[in-house]
Amino acid sequence: MVNIPEYYAGKNVLITGATGFMGKVLLEKLLRSCPAVKAVYIMVRPKSGQSPQARVADMINCKLFERLLEEQPDFAEKIIPVDSDLTQPEMDLSKEDQSILAENINIVFHCAATIRFNEPLKDAVQLNVLATHKMLALAHRMTNLQIFIHISTAYANCDRELIEEVVYPPPIDYRRLIDSLDWMDDDLVSTLTPKLIREHPNTYTYTKALAEYLVQQEAGDLNIAIVRPSIVGASWKEPFPGWIDNFNGPSGIFIAAGKGILRTMRASNDAVADLVPVDVVINTTLAAAWYSGSQLLNRPRKMLVYNCTTGGINPFRWGEVEYHVISTFKRNPLEQAFRRPNVILTSNHLINQYWITVSHKAPAFLYDLYLRLIGREPRMMKTITRLHKSMMVLEYFTNHSWVWNTDNIVMLMAQMSPEDKKIFNCDVRQLHWAEYMESYCMGTKKYVLNEELSGLPAARKHLNKLRNIRYSFNAILVVLIWRVFIARSQMARNIWYFVVSLCFKFLSYFRASSTMR
Repeated sequence: MVNIPEYYAGKNVLITGATGFMGKVLLEKLLRSCPAVKAVYIMVRPKSGQSPQARVADMINCKLFERLLEEQPDFAEKIIPVDSDLTQPEMDLSKEDQSILAENINIVFHCAATIRFNEPLKDAVQLNVLATHKMLALAHRMTNLQIFIHISTAYANCDRELIEEVVYPPPIDYRRLIDSLDWMDDDLVSTLTPKLIREHPNTYTYTKALAEYLVQQEAGDLNIAIVRPSIVGASWKEPFPGWIDNFNGPSGIFIAAGKGILRTMRASNDAVADLVPVDVVINTTLAAAWYSGSQLLNRPRKMLVYNCTTGGINPFRWGEVEYHVISTFKRNPLEQAFRRPNVILTSNHLINQYWITVSHKAPAFLYDLYLRLIGREPRMMKTITRLHKSMMVLEYFTNHSWVWNTDNIVMLMAQMSPEDKKIFNCDVRQLHWAEYMESYCMGTKKYVLNEELSGLPAARKHLNKLRNIRYSFNAILVVLIWRVFIARSQMARNIWYFVVSLCFKFLSYFRASSTMR
């Protein structure tokens, strides 16, 4: 069997969702590690007045592509933007583009999806289910297609505790749901959503489960594989450690904790945080396409599904995540932090609500009051409200653990040559979590917040200032509370005077002993 770069040599590849986080990393890795690939078509819609060509030009002009630019200065010539919108009929593709794709594409990576957990059901179905249906219809017209890779999520079947590498039938047939949503208005859909999604925590996991079943049912004679990543985080090694460019998923939580805004989180310390680096997911995806695409004469009977997870191989728990995030941001603080980093994890709802009131809402209210007094617009309560909304949709995942079967991942790695295993590393047993979490947190600082490392001395000084303010405030608070008790109790006054006199005697003794020396 040919190695992975040789398989992609001379191939025309189509990527949907190429402007998203995973899509960008997939594009960069494919061009850098498979330099003989013929062309990469990426489906992009116009946005904010920008044409697809302009969006692609902006996208590749970022740090993610710097290494590729050094190694292959003309890499952009292989990228062919295709004007399209997956939510429109026939994906808004021109007849000419449809013909070009149908005649030339050899490999499809369908990455496009909405990853918003609280997306209205109609929109989630439109983007995650119907768009997949349209891509499959296009794939059936491709005369030279070798493999279609569908990117799903490991949480598509989170209503199960044990998740095998198979496609499970959803609670409702996707055809019936699509037909029903056509005549329902938005208010009716919103009312029925909890009953429709049943045990699924949100519309995202629900529609991804529907999309998997649709892929299985509509596959026909197509060669298809499904890759299911869990919580996709910053890069582990490629193109460099810590690459991240968004606030989605855990990144926003880490930043809020580093800024001192997030102080409590409803999570189980012992629940497995199934983080998986984005480069591991992309390496697995490229290897999965290679394996299935090069086995055309000996295709497996069942559609291959890959659970791209870490929990069963190299588990890492939410309590450990909290420890490493806080320790990293204390050593390398974010600029203009609101408070010193410190987060309390609790699975108890009442305790979490208490800490939200004490550590989130009360300080935010006082800070906004201060801003009003100095004539500035209050903003902290709005920030806290947005943070709480984000935390609520994540609570389900931070309080549960799942068991994923990864036999197909093990099989895939066994099929790879030693050289391919180095270039397309997807072995998470080698992942050292402490190092990864530090590079992840530093990545949010450098690439999401665009903070220079030269600003670290000033940030550390600011953090020390916040620590001194906190100690002073706590000391004053203790004295004030104690004085209230002293004013009302003779016993409290006696204890107070005894402690003061004891301190005075100690200081006098210390001064006298210093003089004698």
